[in-house]
Amino acid sequence: MTHAHGKKPLLGFSLALLAAMTWGSLPVAAQQALKAVDAPTLVWARFLSASLVLLVILAGMGKMPRASSFSRQTFALLALGVLGISGNFVLMAVGLHYISPTATQILWQLAPFTMILIGALLFKEVFTRWQKIGLFCLLAGLTLFFHDKFGELLGFGNYAFGVFVAAAGSVIWVCYGVAQKLLSARFNSQQILLLIYFCSSMALLPFAEPSQIPRIDGSFLWGCFIYCCLNTLIGYGSYGESLKHWDVSRVSIVTTLIPVFTMIFSAMGHWLSPASFAASGMNTVSYIGAFVVVCGAALAVAGEKLFG
Repeated sequence: MTHAHGKKPLLGFSLALLAAMTWGSLPVAAQQALKAVDAPTLVWARFLSASLVLLVILAGMGKMPRASSFSRQTFALLALGVLGISGNFVLMAVGLHYISPTATQILWQLAPFTMILIGALLFKEVFTRWQKIGLFCLLAGLTLFFHDKFGELLGFGNYAFGVFVAAAGSVIWVCYGVAQKLLSARFNSQQILLLIYFCSSMALLPFAEPSQIPRIDGSFLWGCFIYCCLNTLIGYGSYGESLKHWDVSRVSIVTTLIPVFTMIFSAMGHWLSPASFAASGMNTVSYIGAFVVVCGAALAVAGEKLFG
């Protein structure tokens, strides 16, 4: 297998896998942490801890964003990025009160497809045949995944609210995706994350209640809370590094496996501690649906590379 100089496919794959596992385990841990703190407080703590660590790293490397790089457009894009990622984090966390971690991650797959559609409309990118097939798989897979929940969805009860909130959280993430794409002309990926995380922590501070944090009870909930804070850095850090050593399309295929890891971690959690972790409540058709969604996402990001 030939690869460009400086590329290390095995390292790239390992880092992409670490990112997928990190993100896959996040909703499982977050659902526990949310028993101790509310959604805005958890998300604020995640942003603040991530921005502080990034600040230390970038300051130590002398790679802080330069004041000369800022313009009025930069601030508008930062505001868009903050709206996207804060909205995503908070809405996903709220969704976890009503639906399972796996369901939130299946709905999360709406994000790349919305990004593809925005790319076609705004950036005049080509909407390929494989992306169309992937979109069809996504819709078919979602139908199968939620096949036994149509009654609850049409009843507009708590479950429907959870699905709607998580879906909205996926779609609003696209604001962050677009902002990052346009900001990358002036800043590197770590600088963009630092700026957006820091601004997001400031934006969420009025809604957060930091006083809840010292009141977290027991080492298990503390562990889940700390893991959620570290998760942001491990996930985005390993994802960013993997792109340096491996092709974007291949990294993207690995990250489409996130719902699979969520299912695995949910099952492991329930097996280890049924009192804390709820059973997934999925049947065979739901599992097939989840598999079809993952295949759809994989085809959309890499169908052309794989099959021409």
